[in-house]
Amino acid sequence: MTESPIASGDSALAESAVANFVRHVSWGPTRTPGLEVRVEPELVLADSGLPSDTFNCVCRARLPVDRVGAAIAAVLDHFARAARPFSWWVSPGDEPADLGARLVDAGLVGTEAELAMAVDLDRLAASPAPSGLTVRRASTAAELGHFARVTAANWSPPDRHVFRYYALIEAALLDPASPQRYYVGYLDDQPVAVSEMTVAGGLVGLYNIATIASSRRRGFGTALTLHPLLEARNEGFRTGVLQAAEAGVGMYRRIGFEAFGDIIEYQTR
Repeated sequence: MTESPIASGDSALAESAVANFVRHVSWGPTRTPGLEVRVEPELVLADSGLPSDTFNCVCRARLPVDRVGAAIAAVLDHFARAARPFSWWVSPGDEPADLGARLVDAGLVGTEAELAMAVDLDRLAASPAPSGLTVRRASTAAELGHFARVTAANWSPPDRHVFRYYALIEAALLDPASPQRYYVGYLDDQPVAVSEMTVAGGLVGLYNIATIASSRRRGFGTALTLHPLLEARNEGFRTGVLQAAEAGVGMYRRIGFEAFGDIIEYQTR
């Protein structure tokens, strides 16, 4: 059974969580021709080739003070030359400690704050899915397309780049060896809620938990959170992590998640 990083303290948990996030942003692109990913000891950069800061990101900074300025300048130059937007995620454990302030000094702006949260899977209580909801792990291109449809609906109008991104990396994500699992909740055979689970860093991470607007407040988001976590527990995992926007914090706390830090997203102005 995988040992829970929660018992090892916040620094170990933060390191495991960011390793999971790196796998989340890099697995598909590194296995897709034409997409660029740099997973280096000091920094991770993922460039989807799409004009979307959702899929172009920088994370896991371990930058010595004497090289941080040059590293920030190199990232800005990369995306400026490509004429593509990007986001830089600063998480617990990133270095240097004043990285956020340095990004602001370089012209970026903090646009979103999320709470890094973790749960001991042994404490989860199974609960029946809402009436009529069926949760399935996506195993076909059509089901992955349903995942993309619900995810894209987070924007109004739906973000067309979401469809393009998942179509690009479809082969990698549907590979049985993929550490990323995509779940779709169906109501009357229509996709209404989704979630992603990534396995890495000795734990499981949840991402892209979403419900279409017309089906919210019916327990579907909770169901799509619990289903993959309970599946992971049955496989021997003991810890789950996620990044919670303010609107979802209450639900995650009710499930058993606890905060262990803040995550800030920075973007170009």
